[in-house]
Amino acid sequence: MSIHGKDKDMIKVGIIGATGYAGGELVRILSGHKDAEIRWYGSRSYIDQKYADVYRNMFQIVDAVCMDDNMEELSSQVDVIFTATPQGLCASLVNEEILSKTKIIDLSADFRLKDVKVYEEWYKIGHKAPQFIDEAVYGLCEINRDDVRKARLVANPGCYTTCSILTAYPLAKEGLIDMSTLIIDAKSGTSGAGRGAKVQNLFCEVNENIKAYGVATHRHTPEIEEQLGYAAGEKVTLNFTPHLVPMNRGILATEYAKLTEDVSWEEVKAVYDKYYGNEKFVRVLDKDVCPETKWVEGSNYVDIGFKIDPRTGRIILMGAIDNLVKGAAGQAVQNMNLMFGLEESEGLELVPVFP
Repeated sequence: MSIHGKDKDMIKVGIIGATGYAGGELVRILSGHKDAEIRWYGSRSYIDQKYADVYRNMFQIVDAVCMDDNMEELSSQVDVIFTATPQGLCASLVNEEILSKTKIIDLSADFRLKDVKVYEEWYKIGHKAPQFIDEAVYGLCEINRDDVRKARLVANPGCYTTCSILTAYPLAKEGLIDMSTLIIDAKSGTSGAGRGAKVQNLFCEVNENIKAYGVATHRHTPEIEEQLGYAAGEKVTLNFTPHLVPMNRGILATEYAKLTEDVSWEEVKAVYDKYYGNEKFVRVLDKDVCPETKWVEGSNYVDIGFKIDPRTGRIILMGAIDNLVKGAAGQAVQNMNLMFGLEESEGLELVPVFP
């Protein structure tokens, strides 16, 4: 338990994967949440070690030790479980008995895709719990808010997908772009690759470098296609190319598409305002202002901008998020707030950090 001594009316939270980057961000955000208390810091890699010895920023804030990933036992102790784990783990642990006792917010891809064959093709693993795929709600709050409120299993979207989908969603929904022409070029900070040791993520590999990866094969591609397909009312096939850049946090997605009609900046802005005008965490920027990752760092905001290119008949869409907050842990807490009938922004009033 935290030294804050929150009372018994709090939402009791368990985290499996609490020592990964997304898990650590969950702990940071929930430590300031007035209605939630973390009861279980699950980490298979650091069992019985003090959490604050793994993340020293939690010294004298968290006095708990890391525990295992026993979801069966955990489900009897908490109201909600966050699984910030590699693909396949949540699906291998979840069952009907667990879901009858607690809610689950899965930060992996196990329940994001509705077609199990697509999941198995892109993730190269068999799905261990296909019986829950139809029930799982895709937790992009700005689009599926009402369904999230009623859910017991939420598939928290990926970081690239959150940025890519929200940036294009209003125009896809209104038929303003030709979906067959959509190309998404995205850049991410290295925390998006996780905390595990990998040669390609060493300082000397990443510093003073930018590189494309997962070209035409990145696992977030079918997730983006599926969700924008729902918006457009048609099957969507697109090019998505991610790049790794030498910074800790942030995603910038730049998207290109052919316009289906001749529209002005003001008309496109009105479409964005129709969908996002009342959204706390989506900020549509002023004319000729482009999103930058530095202005969303440490926050749950999505900054969106766009530029019409009359010479080519195309529109260039741009979105920026913090991949660990709105792209992972912040969105997960936003989902939790909806699931428990709380103010959606509770614990997420995080002003972007600068410099």
